Amino acid sequence: MHEIIDWLLEGPSWIEYRTRLDLLSQDEEEEDVVESRMKMLNLSEIKSLIAELQDWPGSVLTSHKNAGHLIHKLTFLADLGIRKNDPGVEEIIEKILEHRSSQGPFEVLMNIPVKFGGLGTDQFAWALCDAPVVLYSLARMGLQEDARVLGAAEYLAKLIRDNGWPCVASPELGSFRGPGRREDPCPYATLVMTKLLLEIPEFLGSTEVELGVESLLSLWERRRDYHPYIFYMGTDFCKLKSPEIWFDILHVLDVVSRSSLKSDDRRFSEMKDIVATKQTPSGRFIPESIWMAWKGWEFGQKKEPSRWPTLQALKILKR
Repeated sequence: MHEIIDWLLEGPSWIEYRTRLDLLSQDEEEEDVVESRMKMLNLSEIKSLIAELQDWPGSVLTSHKNAGHLIHKLTFLADLGIRKNDPGVEEIIEKILEHRSSQGPFEVLMNIPVKFGGLGTDQFAWALCDAPVVLYSLARMGLQEDARVLGAAEYLAKLIRDNGWPCVASPELGSFRGPGRREDPCPYATLVMTKLLLEIPEFLGSTEVELGVESLLSLWERRRDYHPYIFYMGTDFCKLKSPEIWFDILHVLDVVSRSSLKSDDRRFSEMKDIVATKQTPSGRFIPESIWMAWKGWEFGQKKEPSRWPTLQALKILKR
């Protein structure tokens, strides 16, 4: 383990920073942590992402699986530990907060084709596959107790059903609904909603979080014959892929392990064991699938061990 830690610490400063916090459990105020964080903020690739996000809302969202969209770049920065007071971030947050819907969630610019129940025009709206992603990022960046963020999270939390969160969209999107039965939970919406609520102090240990975690584990248990909204938990689901954007094994395990509710659950252990078997003899992990929008990053290749998915996997196993 010492060799793996040393290898991670030798990587880019954003990996060094998260390694010190997530694996070594060092305090934010420790000199090595402060130094690695300052180096991270000065990296050209981090500055580039922040500069790009200042163009919020950016391009029209036509697919929530678009890994290069700004909502996912915002989440990646939030997961690294970028905060609201860091250079250039306040401007991004102000632009996000400008587009608050009458229901509370913040809107993004999207276009849902008529054939899918939308209006086929560019418009600001929200859906349960983007609103929680934006709110999660804001909470991680330090707005977890902001009244606007809390109000939006509370509104979305109330949409839960006994089997998880359904496919829901704002009134502006007309009759849009994903390709599934109305009574089914949307696996991705349930994943990102559970992830969001785990960042809001008042929801820790809540019924909503418990139902979300149980829904995700139930989907795994029924994966062979139950595929709501055409989400599968088969071969592709089990491939190691970074960053955490869509519905895959590292993303689900990360969220479930954060809750600590089901850490000894058989279903959780099955997924965890699948990830553990992918570890190389040196204790590292090799990406098995990549997002082309992130090809230039160290996890954007499938030929050799990558520090970021290795850190992700070890963080889950540690929990």
